[in-house]
Amino acid sequence: MASCPQNSILYNGTRCACQVGRFLNVAANSCITYAGNSAIKTDFGIDYYAISIPKNILSFDSIKKFTQSQAVFLEATLVMLLSWLVFCFFLRFMKLGDGRNVWFKIRWWISRLDVCFATRHWLDDQKLVVKRKTELGGTFSIASWILFTGLFAALLYQLIAKRTIEVHNVKATNAPDLASFRNDVEFNMTAVSSMSCSNLRSPTTLLSGSSGFLEDKFLPILDILNVSCHNTSLGPTITLKCSNCRLNQDFMSISWQFVDLPNSPASAVGFQFNVTAKDHIRRDHVSFVSGTLMNGSSFDNSPVTFRGTDTNILIFNLFPRIYCSAKNLRLIQPLFHEFVPGSSLRDTSQLRASLENANDGLINTTLYVNYLSSYIIETENQNIIGAVGFLADLGGLYCISMGIFFYLLVQCEFRIKRLRNEDSILRRIRNRRKAQEHWDKVRKYVMYTWNCSALDVDNHSKTEPGCGCFQLPSALVMDLFVGVGHRGSESSYVRQN
Repeated sequence: MASCPQNSILYNGTRCACQVGRFLNVAANSCITYAGNSAIKTDFGIDYYAISIPKNILSFDSIKKFTQSQAVFLEATLVMLLSWLVFCFFLRFMKLGDGRNVWFKIRWWISRLDVCFATRHWLDDQKLVVKRKTELGGTFSIASWILFTGLFAALLYQLIAKRTIEVHNVKATNAPDLASFRNDVEFNMTAVSSMSCSNLRSPTTLLSGSSGFLEDKFLPILDILNVSCHNTSLGPTITLKCSNCRLNQDFMSISWQFVDLPNSPASAVGFQFNVTAKDHIRRDHVSFVSGTLMNGSSFDNSPVTFRGTDTNILIFNLFPRIYCSAKNLRLIQPLFHEFVPGSSLRDTSQLRASLENANDGLINTTLYVNYLSSYIIETENQNIIGAVGFLADLGGLYCISMGIFFYLLVQCEFRIKRLRNEDSILRRIRNRRKAQEHWDKVRKYVMYTWNCSALDVDNHSKTEPGCGCFQLPSALVMDLFVGVGHRGSESSYVRQN
C-alpha cells in the first residue's frame, strides 16, 4: 500500500487504482479529481466585419468586456452631468468682488461658453434679439453637450454590439446542393483517465446507412477516415479525420474500446470531445462543438468512474449550412445531441469488485453521427442600422439634449427675474475693472512723463503724497488717452506745447 499513489485503492492484493472519480497525475504521483467544465460550447469562425482592424489596436470583444451594456455610458454621463451642475451651483455662492479674484474669472469664462442659447434668453416686449452670453446659458450649454456626448457614446455602443441580426432560411436540399459541401471534418475524443494509447483497441470498421433502407453497410474505416491516437496529460485522445467529406449517408457509427493492461486498468472519469469542420478550400473558417462529459447521470453531480461492458454512446448531428454574407461559404455545422452513459461505478466497493472481475476490464465507446441532410440552413447577416437611421437617431439625441436644457433655461429666467440680466452685472464689473486698469496706465504714463510739481499746478490738493490725486485739463486728458499706446509721438506733441 505504501507504493500506491495518494487517493488510490488496492485490489488483487498488490495492484493499485485511483478512487472513484479520480485519475492519476503522474507528475504529482497522486490521484486527482478532474475539474473540467461540463458546459457544451458551440461556435463558428465567421467574421462579418467589413473593415479588418488588428485586435491589438481595437478589439470589440475587449470593449464589451469592460462595457457590458449601455447603462455604463449612461451612468458615466449622469455622474459628469451632476458634477458639472453642482460645480456651477457652488460658484454662484462665491463673491464676484471687483473682478480680480479667481471666482469672477471662472464665472466669466463659463458665461463665454454660452454657445447654444446666446440668442434664446429672456427678452422684454418689442426688443431686438441680440447675442447675450450669460452664466446660466454657459452652464446649460455645457450640460447639454455632456448629455449629448454620453447619449452619442451609447448609440455607438449599440451600433457596434447590435448592428446586425442573423437571419436563417431553411430550404429543402437536392443532390447538386448537397454535393457542393466539401469539408474536412475532425473528431477528437479524449478519455479522461490514467490510461494511454496502449489500452486502445482501434476500430477497423464503421457502420453506415440511410433511413428507409433495411440493410446497413459495414465499411473499412480506412476508406473514409484516418484514425490515430496520441497521449495527453488527461489521457489518450482518439482522432478521426475525414478529408473532403460528403453528406451522402444518413448516419455513421464507429466503436472502439479500452482494455485492461497490467498496472493500467481500463477506467475513465469522463470524456472530452472536440468536433471541427472546415471548408476543404477556404480553411480560414471553422465550425466546431466541444465539451466535457463527467457524470453518468443528470440527477446529481457526484463523481463516477466509467468501466464495464455497457457502451458509452456519444451522439452528434451534422447539418449543412451556407453563410451568404461570407461569399456563400459552405460549412458542415456539428452539434452535440446526446450522451448515453454506459457502465459506471459510484463507490469504492463497486470499483474494487469491477477491477477484480476480468469480464469488466474494458470501456466500450461508440461515436454515432447523424447526417441531417434533408434541409440546408442559409445564414445571412442583415444590418438593422443604416446611414439614414443613424443620422436620424443622432439628430434626435441632439434635439433631446438641447431641448431639455433650453426648457430649464426658459423656466429659470421666467421664474427668477435676477437671472434675466445677469450678463450685464458681469460685464459692468469687468468694464469697471478694465477702465480702472486703463486709468492706472494713464497715471503711470503721466508720472513717467511729467514730474509731480507740474501736475500740482492744476490740482492744489495735497491729501495724498506724491501724485496720488491730480487733475488735468480736459483737452490734455483726451490727448493722453489717445496717445497712451504711442508714447514717442505723444511725448513730442507735449514738448511742442
